[in-house]
Amino acid sequence: MVVEEIVLLNADDEAVGTAPKHTSHHRDTPYHLAFSCYVVDTEGRVLITRRALDKRTFPGVWTGSCCGHPAPGEGLRDAVLRRLKDELGMSDAALTSVLPRFQYRAVAGDGTVENERCPVVRATVPADEAVHPNPDEVENAEWWTWERCLELAGRPEASPWYRLQLAELAPLGAPPDWPDAGPAELPPALAW
Repeated sequence: MVVEEIVLLNADDEAVGTAPKHTSHHRDTPYHLAFSCYVVDTEGRVLITRRALDKRTFPGVWTGSCCGHPAPGEGLRDAVLRRLKDELGMSDAALTSVLPRFQYRAVAGDGTVENERCPVVRATVPADEAVHPNPDEVENAEWWTWERCLELAGRPEASPWYRLQLAELAPLGAPPDWPDAGPAELPPALAW
């Protein structure tokens, strides 16, 4: 069995080591590298997912399309495409860096902490793109209007990172109009 590793970061977002993902998320989770992705189709709909009910952290919450952790040495684009395939069965998408500086800390009801530098990426796909959720990762996946996404941000069943991200994404307008922030403000530990 392959042990998934996360990239540990210092306060300057530089890589300072790695750790096994499974044993790193607890009440004192170290600051580490992650990402969030919003899949947007050519009609402007956003793929919103509900995390699997047996996920170790934040089970059953509604959130963006997918999220994950870049492996040591893995670029952001490759990590996003890997997780889109693993979580949603999607094989390709046009990627755009949207919130390269996003970071957050959140505490789950059981005390588990997320503590991440978490750049946000938009993945654009055709309107007829097939979605095949992996039940180990995703309980539900639904195409939503942007207005419905904004409403979810005010509800308790939304993930903490979703609520924080939507506060930054909403002023950018509709998802197809989000500007390309480019790779310059990604953390030093992460290539585009």
